[in-house]
Amino acid sequence: MSKTYHFIGIKGSGMSALALMLHQMGYKVQGSDVEKYYFTQRGLEQAGIKILPFDEKNITADVELIAGNAFREDNNVEVAYALHHGLAFKRYHEFLGDFMNQFTSLGVAGAHGKTSTTGLLAHVLRNITDTSFLIGDGTGRGSENSQYFVFEADEYERHFMPYHPAYSIITNVDFDHPDYFTSINDVFSAFDDYAKQVQKGLFVYGEDPYLRKITSNAPIYYYGFEDNDDFIACDIVRTTHGSDFKVQHEGQVLGSFHVPAFGRHNILNATAVIANLYVAGFNMELVAEHLKTFAGVKRRFTEKIINDTIIIDDFAHHPTEIIATLDAARQKYPSKEIVAIFQPHTFTRTIALLDEFAVALNEADSVYLAKIYGSAREHDNGQVKVEDLAAKIKKPAKVVTVENVSPLLDHDNAVYVFMGAGDIQLYERSFEELVANLASSTQ
Repeated sequence: MSKTYHFIGIKGSGMSALALMLHQMGYKVQGSDVEKYYFTQRGLEQAGIKILPFDEKNITADVELIAGNAFREDNNVEVAYALHHGLAFKRYHEFLGDFMNQFTSLGVAGAHGKTSTTGLLAHVLRNITDTSFLIGDGTGRGSENSQYFVFEADEYERHFMPYHPAYSIITNVDFDHPDYFTSINDVFSAFDDYAKQVQKGLFVYGEDPYLRKITSNAPIYYYGFEDNDDFIACDIVRTTHGSDFKVQHEGQVLGSFHVPAFGRHNILNATAVIANLYVAGFNMELVAEHLKTFAGVKRRFTEKIINDTIIIDDFAHHPTEIIATLDAARQKYPSKEIVAIFQPHTFTRTIALLDEFAVALNEADSVYLAKIYGSAREHDNGQVKVEDLAAKIKKPAKVVTVENVSPLLDHDNAVYVFMGAGDIQLYERSFEELVANLASSTQ
């Protein structure tokens, strides 16, 4: 284990999680990145992992290079240096594809729900046996003696193609990443190719018409709410404390389960985890016990209360995810006004899904919109503005700026749901400061 892994772009959420996991497994790890603060760096700093500025001097003969997907010869001195000097490097997903072969690996793929489901599966499994995991919210944990490895499998740019897991869950197939995928059929073909690489068992959501068409060399198990599923969630009771349900398989009840999570999608995610662990031979009573204690993953329905004002932060950036998040908010807070604050992420996605975003946001009682967050991969060519989305929403919808979020104060007995994958947290912080200052000035 004498070699050092050097991460080019170590602050990326997947990269930081992988770096932490390798560090905890006893490997030497360092990395480089920009100066700007990212929430992922705190964990790296606490672990004592060195974060250097980008510099070709970081590339020495004794390091093994792992490069973030955003970094290329034309925008990064370290990648350019490696290429010019014939030094090999792997991308995150290429490294992971090789690395996972030493474990019984359990992947979670899907257009939505990957991170929450990976988090749930990792939480339950690590409480039963020695498990390492990588979750897309930037958390990773390594254990030197782990036999099991749980990871999130991302379909973007077909990054999951180096993976050949023992088991995999696929939560759904939906059109997203329009900057890469050309159509829903293109998305389906990517998942279908990935499914063929799963070795022991594939667990797919049975009510998804695309997943019903998927084929694999491994046995396929359907999970869902319908009688033609292999693992059926039934006797569902949704309360303000979470969701209770039973799971049936081949005519018998596997157990009664509770997840302290909200929304129909979280019952499905839990059912997928239960199905996978049942087939992998784990005790259902232990699974039930550890499902109860799952505290969630970062930026998925994360709650704060500031002076009696309830603020929820969520990564939802696709219409399907917005509907799921607002459904969860209604389950937990049935008597409150649901105020959505949404920031569209990328111009390409906003153009492709403009009507669907409007329909999804109508599930809230009031809507506020932040300026579209463009990605590094695209330019604003003036084709779409956030005002175009506001005009399509039937519920009251206003555009706010990060400098002035005071219109949000026009609501009583409300829960505020901030959603997006860009810098929506800056708007949330502005609002939190506003609420805190108001309280201190009225005391």
